[in-house]
Amino acid sequence: MVDKARYWGRWFLALDTTLVILGFFVVMPMISLRFVDQLGWAAGLVGLALGLRQLTQQGLGIFGGSLADRFGARPLIVAGMLLRAAGFASLAWADSGAMLIFSCFLSGLGGCLFDPPRAALVIKFTRPHQRGRFISLLMMLESAGAVLGALLGSWLLRFDFTYVCLLGAALFMLAALCNAVLLPAYRLSVKPTPMWEGLGQVLADRAFCRLVLVLSGYYMLWVQVMLIFPILVKQMAGTTTAVGWMYCLETALSLALLYPIARFSERRFRLENRLMAGVLMMTIGIGLVAFAHTLPGVFALLACFYLGIIICEPARETLMTKLAHPAARGSYMGFSRLGLAIGGMTGYVGGGSLYDVALAQGQPDLPWLVLGTIGIATMLLLARCFVRRPELSIRALA
Repeated sequence: MVDKARYWGRWFLALDTTLVILGFFVVMPMISLRFVDQLGWAAGLVGLALGLRQLTQQGLGIFGGSLADRFGARPLIVAGMLLRAAGFASLAWADSGAMLIFSCFLSGLGGCLFDPPRAALVIKFTRPHQRGRFISLLMMLESAGAVLGALLGSWLLRFDFTYVCLLGAALFMLAALCNAVLLPAYRLSVKPTPMWEGLGQVLADRAFCRLVLVLSGYYMLWVQVMLIFPILVKQMAGTTTAVGWMYCLETALSLALLYPIARFSERRFRLENRLMAGVLMMTIGIGLVAFAHTLPGVFALLACFYLGIIICEPARETLMTKLAHPAARGSYMGFSRLGLAIGGMTGYVGGGSLYDVALAQGQPDLPWLVLGTIGIATMLLLARCFVRRPELSIRALA
């Protein structure tokens, strides 16, 4: 009976992930194109709004996860998705920086409620030996959803940005309905855990907290596929359709390589080695854009960057789930998003500001060189983290 519930739970997560990723990528990559490229707003301002969304969603994720430990997954997921839908719908009428920031904040607030319990459900619906492969399969779905969403968004953007926002909102409303009707009232932890007790348990795990904070450098690189990569590709190609090509490339690589690489590497390499190898590939891919002056060259480096994510992300997510304590799963998965909060906010604001400075000073290489340096620093800090705290790798392989 338990195995049957897990089986159908994994199918539900696949459906839920498809709707969430579609709704997200219809809207998010189009924001920088709409406000920076079409309307001429400062990239720093748009980066601030996107960074605030990231900071709100991931920075407050630990509270969303703790509330899910206390009240269960379904009410938090449904409420969060409805808030995300409201945030996306309000973007259609964003005619000032304040309105853009408010819409992104509302979207992030919804994410902080639904993201940690969804991550904790992955733990609930999988056995330890299945988890890495299932996460890889979800990432393949995410890649397919990302390219379809980006293609839909870029096509609708040619008509009216309002259509982009309303479609994203409708997809999140549909996801909320599916969760309300199909998701049973699951508890995430072995017992209902008071919020402050769950928070205290996570904060007492110093090695876990340190690892999460170091991973903020990884996310500073990762969020550039939402900000300055789309701007660069659109400007070099001269069409918004090229942004869809970016996600086609990611999807092709993910569908072809993600699962085989995960199966191959999980039997031969430690999680921390896979993590650092992925960050290395991302660093090479983003840093060398400074020396690429043709669209095929940029796409080749994007392929390298995406390959790094394909190697890194299943290992990172598997490591986080293995380190999560059964008595506070929601709290652990919520805190694990803090690196994305810090790195995302810094990456969006810093990337946007670097783009503005590079444009003003005629130094287009500047953002990519700085981001490459951040990637190198992240690898060094990760290596130091695992050397100083070997229990992270020991526990991860248990």
